[in-house]
Amino acid sequence: MGVSMKKVSFVIPCYRSALTIGKVVEEIKNSMERLSDRYSYEVILVNDFPQDDTFEVIKELAEKDDRIMGINLARNFGQHAALMAGFRYCDGDITVCLDDDGQTPADEVGKLLDKLEEGYDVVYARYCHKQHSAFRNFGSKVNELMTRFMLGKPKDLYISSYFAAKKFVVKEMIKYRNCYPYVIGLVLRTTKNITNVEVNHRERELGTSGYTLGKLFGLWFNGFTAFSIKPLRVATACGGFCATAGFLYGIYTIIKKFLNPLVPMGWSSTMAAMVFIGGMLMLMLGLIGEYIGRIYISLNDAPQYVVREITGKEG
Repeated sequence: MGVSMKKVSFVIPCYRSALTIGKVVEEIKNSMERLSDRYSYEVILVNDFPQDDTFEVIKELAEKDDRIMGINLARNFGQHAALMAGFRYCDGDITVCLDDDGQTPADEVGKLLDKLEEGYDVVYARYCHKQHSAFRNFGSKVNELMTRFMLGKPKDLYISSYFAAKKFVVKEMIKYRNCYPYVIGLVLRTTKNITNVEVNHRERELGTSGYTLGKLFGLWFNGFTAFSIKPLRVATACGGFCATAGFLYGIYTIIKKFLNPLVPMGWSSTMAAMVFIGGMLMLMLGLIGEYIGRIYISLNDAPQYVVREITGKEG
């Protein structure tokens, strides 16, 4: 008996990619033709920047191929919200996510699919030599440390934007309805049966990365406030440390005064301690306020994304 055909859903968040997305889709098509004996496929393109002509290009692609679907968001909601939008419209047995700029090699998708067939739930691409800028590499390193500490990511697991996941993982992820989605956190809380596979990483041919320093900070902050209470525990530990240090310093000051009544009381050290403790208090209050603010926004049913228009399969 032959092996049953599986369907692969490619979900690609698009941001100012009018000049590159056509090439990415063509590469997917060529790659899946080589795997046509085992897999059928669909491509879901989510436009997260409706101010340019990217969606017009997506419309043209969808008109030429009924396996392509385009989703135009009402405004820029961010990469992770765009992925969640694509997840809710895909129906494949396997979902593959990759970038819109051609840096993630669609022609190596077979490596991810083969690894899933070994029994893993999620497979992330690991790059032999990353071709990102130093800024993006720094951002990736910080993200690596944050996910390991806050989300319990295994130390030897490399996280990237190019990954494949089985259907049950995606179905579990889309149950998350709050307005601060973080795909890595959703994957890690669903399964730990995850591995890596080596792929190449290409240089960017056109344009620049859509991630700014502000967006990267926002992504990191979203990750550790949406899926972890460890920052609050760190705040508690810092508060305990400061209280203990202040108590011990107070005892030291009293003993010092008893042993040498002529020693002057230190104005500078007192002010330094006050500024330090005051700063720590403000920092921790701000962190708690961030958690409370996110709870408030979520209770008001702020949307993950808003779909303006759909073209293709259901358009």
